[in-house]
Amino acid sequence: MADRPLARTSYSATAGAAPARAALAGSHRCDVCVIGGGIAGTSTALHLAERGFDVILLEAQQIGWGASGRSGAQVLPGVAASQDSLEKLIGVDDAHKVWDVSVAGVRLVRELIARFGIDGEFVAGHMLTAVKPRHDVELRAYVEELQRRYAYDGIRYMPAAEVRSVIASSRYRGALYDANAGHLHPLKYTLGLAAAAERLGVRIFEGTQAVDFTGRAPVRVRTAGGEVRCRQLVLCGNVYLGRTAPQLQARIMAVGTCIVATEPLGAARAQALITNNAAVADMNWVLDYFRRSADERLLFGGRVSYAGFDPDRIAAATRARMTGVFPQLRDVKVQFAWGGHVAITRNRAPDFGRLNPDVYYLQGFSGHGIALAGMAGKMVSEAIAGEAERFDVFARIPHRAFPGGAALRRPALVLAMMYYRIKDLL
Repeated sequence: MADRPLARTSYSATAGAAPARAALAGSHRCDVCVIGGGIAGTSTALHLAERGFDVILLEAQQIGWGASGRSGAQVLPGVAASQDSLEKLIGVDDAHKVWDVSVAGVRLVRELIARFGIDGEFVAGHMLTAVKPRHDVELRAYVEELQRRYAYDGIRYMPAAEVRSVIASSRYRGALYDANAGHLHPLKYTLGLAAAAERLGVRIFEGTQAVDFTGRAPVRVRTAGGEVRCRQLVLCGNVYLGRTAPQLQARIMAVGTCIVATEPLGAARAQALITNNAAVADMNWVLDYFRRSADERLLFGGRVSYAGFDPDRIAAATRARMTGVFPQLRDVKVQFAWGGHVAITRNRAPDFGRLNPDVYYLQGFSGHGIALAGMAGKMVSEAIAGEAERFDVFARIPHRAFPGGAALRRPALVLAMMYYRIKDLL
């Protein structure tokens, strides 16, 4: 079994018991081995199994232990990089294809929940909010761009008066409302994908760290208690791969983000905070994001942490941000406080590709992983089955290593984040 249990979050407190899965022991064979038990890994395994592949999934801790099971859980189209940035990186046509895939990823979340009976607590609706006058100008232009150039339906601009009638805060000057996007219970969703994959024959081993892998087909994946020999390998461990795939680590950076969950507020008080029950995020670089949960809490996230995840420090600092948005919650207790790592890339675009023709990887979702990670799993399953067109669009996005080497890259990132924090204040 895993040596570190799931973090104590409102998600782990409400997800229900997950099955105990043994660690891998001895030698095993399969068509495809997947490393990582988050949304990307479980989706990859599920979609491969649907295509008839024999799949083994290895998770170093427990299914949903990493970012997938403790995130802000906002289900969004697009990637963290802007569409303008993508057009510069890969051209207009491929940038449109990336957008279309991301929209399909949002639809896929709903489809998987419905098809496999997953209790994902999905709620439709997302608001991207303007905090400053320049944000409002940018937001209006973005709505027009998505409607006109990307033919994206289901979005509209909300003026300040309407936003304040929906969100009980005077902080916001306008919003983009997206009826297609939404939010969910990320741990229930990830556990549901794993359970669906197992019903299709996927063998899942927890508490099983992949030590290393060697060669082309057959690829040999070595663990502490055994090995897996497979024709193809998919690396979905993101920042937790570490020394398993050191050639990938320089291209991503682990950034900590923090979330709190209030005590239950009661239906009337919770509903008054966000009357349309949408998920909300602002346009600052170091952003705040929040939503209501099914058990009538407010979940509020933000900040960036470089010094660990002490629950008391997270609770105090994030609660201060929460009451800055909702002063009426000053009397409310924070019941859960937690943090986790998000893998970012230098250009904020996802990093998908191949280390060789038999070894694929998915990483660097940069905070946009709930919908995109599930879609990435579907795309890599297509590529392994010989239908690589959609996967290869993402593989063409160029990526560079973070500068400074192992010793200097994090201090350099801290300085960069300080710059953007100052920019947020202007």
